[in-house]
Amino acid sequence: MTTPVLEARDVTMRFGGLTAVRSVDFTVNSGEIVGLIGPNGAGKTTFFNCLTGLYIPTEGTVAYQGKVLPPKPHLVTQAGIARTFQNIRLFANMTVLENVLVGRHTRTKEGLWSALLRGPGFRKAEKESEAKAMELLEFVGLAAKRDHLARNLPYGEQRKLEIARALASEPGLLLLDEPTAGMNPQETRATEELVFAIRDKGIAVLVIEHDMRFIFNLCDRVAVLVQGEKLVEGTSDVVQADERVVAAYLGEPFEGDPGEAEAAEVEAAEAAAEAQSADAESAEADSTTSTTKGETQ
Repeated sequence: MTTPVLEARDVTMRFGGLTAVRSVDFTVNSGEIVGLIGPNGAGKTTFFNCLTGLYIPTEGTVAYQGKVLPPKPHLVTQAGIARTFQNIRLFANMTVLENVLVGRHTRTKEGLWSALLRGPGFRKAEKESEAKAMELLEFVGLAAKRDHLARNLPYGEQRKLEIARALASEPGLLLLDEPTAGMNPQETRATEELVFAIRDKGIAVLVIEHDMRFIFNLCDRVAVLVQGEKLVEGTSDVVQADERVVAAYLGEPFEGDPGEAEAAEVEAAEAAAEAQSADAESAEADSTTSTTKGETQ
């Protein structure tokens, strides 16, 4: 019997008069790898942002393990959901190990004063966090580069590091936003194997991706968003055989298609909101980084 980990009900997201996501119902069950696909401007990342608290849905609810999630990213992470981003967001001037330690902050109880005083409790927590971080670096194959600066890693390894940092928060659900973007075939295959290994650790996975071969090889179930609405959901075979999916990717009109002009307006609104959220997140991350550097010195 499958148990729902994530349940989104009637999620709608509007930016002014523009509707980027419209009445989407979506479920991820324990032990599943689920794909979310759609053409550019379909609302995939906006929907992701609604799931992770970066956006507050205009309508609808998002629940994790039966509890409605608070609309704050750090509280969503604390609840058990972690994510990566389409554009890599590592701390470039911190080491590989320090980046993973940043991801541990929601699972440690030590605060600023504890870090400054460096008492026995702090030293014990620091040692435990470093041990867990090293386990994750071993898991993704980066243990030998623990002291390298993140900016000096090859692109594929930066993607792995971002996944390791997300796993550091000990999630029950991991959301990956285009994890193979810019990768060569060998790196893509390695990422596929890594996602399978994450699922084998008991973590459910939700993936946005444009690489159809990657998605259809990887996922137990795939949902298709087109202009903010869920068009179809099912196994890879069901989705690939649906003529509406083919039409959407080829740019052919279908019943209910809002047209290119509205799609462009929605995409522009999404981009503006994403930039605003990134600024807010960057400010919060700067605060977290300061505390982490104090802990690792």
